[in-house]
Amino acid sequence: MKFFKNIKKSRSTSDEIFYTQIKKIIGFVPKNLDHYKRAFTHTSLQLKDKDGHPVNFERLEYLGDSMLGSIIAAYLFSEVPEANEGYLTQMRSKIVSREHLNELGKDLELLDYLDTRISKSKIGNNIHGNLFEALIGAIYLDRGYNYCEKFITKKVINAYVDIQKLEGKITSYKGVLIEWSQKIKRDLNFEIYEDSGNQNVKHFSVKLFVDNKVVSKGRATSKKRAEEMAAKRAYFVFQSEIEKLL
Repeated sequence: MKFFKNIKKSRSTSDEIFYTQIKKIIGFVPKNLDHYKRAFTHTSLQLKDKDGHPVNFERLEYLGDSMLGSIIAAYLFSEVPEANEGYLTQMRSKIVSREHLNELGKDLELLDYLDTRISKSKIGNNIHGNLFEALIGAIYLDRGYNYCEKFITKKVINAYVDIQKLEGKITSYKGVLIEWSQKIKRDLNFEIYEDSGNQNVKHFSVKLFVDNKVVSKGRATSKKRAEEMAAKRAYFVFQSEIEKLL
């Protein structure tokens, strides 16, 4: 008991607060706070360790992404024994979609703990999901696979995963449209061009053609999001046809 009291006294006040916050988020006792500090360190701080390696959340994000994917894959493999590889892959993609991870990060209010030099409002929406993955990576390094699985089961699977609802959820309207067009032999093309307009941030505009006719448009700060926006609008144009076929 005396040993643990000495550890507690050795922490700074800020560390003690952070320790309490992390413990509440993950649901068990963290052993090495350094992993969690790194999980909330933004690249804008340009920190490096004694060996000159960058200190930020990006490597932990990579690790957490891998751990999340494997644990969700194992869950689906066990939960849906009759499903084939294609179904399992599709369901895993829906569970670990960027949209879903951003929601999880927001629900846990992870952005509140991010240490950064730039305005948090300018970082982008995906930071929420990135921090969630980095947190998983930190848990894995700190407490190992079993605690990582425990956290994901509680915060992701038990709280959000509903197999039947996920089956009908569309995560890529572009993918759906491509599949539909290929099955009925219709010509589908995205025309992309840079469109800065009067804004400082670069934007991309997209026109979606079906059989050489423009059916929808999209505009966003990345080509991928602009295409998805145009595809979503086109989906609702052809929704009845798509649902009958797919």
